[in-house]
Amino acid sequence: MRPMTERFTRPDWVRRVNAMADATGSAAAVVPLDASELIDHARRDADAGEFYDIGDGDWEGRLRTLVDAINTADLHVVGRLMTREELLRGLRTRLHLGAERQRDPGVADEQITAPIVVTGPARSGTTILFELLALDEGLRSPIAMDVLHPAEPQLDDQQRRAATESEQEFWADVQPEFATMHELCYDLPVECITITSPSFAGSHWSMSLDDPGQWMPDPTADFAFHRAVLQSVQHGKPPRQWLLKTPAYLFLFDELLKTYPDAQIVFTHRDPARTMPSTASTTAMIRWLRSDHLDLDAMSELVGMLFTAGLNTVAERSTAGTLPEASGHVRFTDLMNDPTTAIETAYKGIGREFTATHRDAVLRYLDEKPRGKHGSHDYTAQEWGYDATALRSDLAPYISTFGVADED
Repeated sequence: MRPMTERFTRPDWVRRVNAMADATGSAAAVVPLDASELIDHARRDADAGEFYDIGDGDWEGRLRTLVDAINTADLHVVGRLMTREELLRGLRTRLHLGAERQRDPGVADEQITAPIVVTGPARSGTTILFELLALDEGLRSPIAMDVLHPAEPQLDDQQRRAATESEQEFWADVQPEFATMHELCYDLPVECITITSPSFAGSHWSMSLDDPGQWMPDPTADFAFHRAVLQSVQHGKPPRQWLLKTPAYLFLFDELLKTYPDAQIVFTHRDPARTMPSTASTTAMIRWLRSDHLDLDAMSELVGMLFTAGLNTVAERSTAGTLPEASGHVRFTDLMNDPTTAIETAYKGIGREFTATHRDAVLRYLDEKPRGKHGSHDYTAQEWGYDATALRSDLAPYISTFGVADED
């Protein structure tokens, strides 16, 4: 498989910053990462007192294990800078969430009722569907600058926007081609794995690190932190139903329903010969943003194994009638050909009205944001180590259950 160095050219500024490691001996010398120092720095900088319990268990133990794993993950200088910022921002978020609950214990009593959750194979239209459903005036979506910086009264909207841009939109600065795969922006809704990165327990970290070492995800802690963020953002605002999204929920279905038992699920479906290589290429890009050393063969194999098992399990649950009663389905080809009808069909599955106002907003949004706005994301199954025929064969239960079209 072709290495990333043959696929992409790093911007000069990234190359030069990374070369600072040669002048100092290591990337760690330029950007050190030490859990105790990070905790002390966050506490001083946030001026929010102590870390109060927000219900997700031993966060400090998870942080220390994660930092140890990061320090063995062979990140370059820019990668360590990105990671240090995320860790410090996460600690700051924890401080402010805890302080808010000390000031107003009612935050912890907020009820997250019947969230609508978009999930499906990565690269199957989950992101554009998420953005289109977020136009529904009756829903509350996790806008980046709200959920990355909740409970910080000292930040006005302009400061919150600038702080969010510095993290979210930096990814495409590090590698411009990233924008063709996934758009991150301060005012767009973000995936749940981004919301929960300060849990130090979720998929953000395993997705970002080629070798997470001894660190392991903890879904129970991750969902507890997720609920805490939603409660904070929701507190004191008019009641609206939450709209959430991440493909990772395919592997966390039981944990999702344990936390939000009345969740309404909207599944997206697409030809696995398209989704699997696209998922592999996007995962590789995310890791390439932080490291020069990627095991692409192992990564593609893991992506294939995880999504094959996850999608076939969803098919089994559908056949057995154990999916939530309120479930909708959107096929990628239908979404591309007739988006409003695809959304209306999904809404019928979850018992929600697709209003004329929402329909008009969808059409305006698509007109102003055409597909391929940032360029095309080109890939083939073969170039990422897959055989299209074998993929479709392995996923035959999923394909037949949901009537997934062969896009070739």
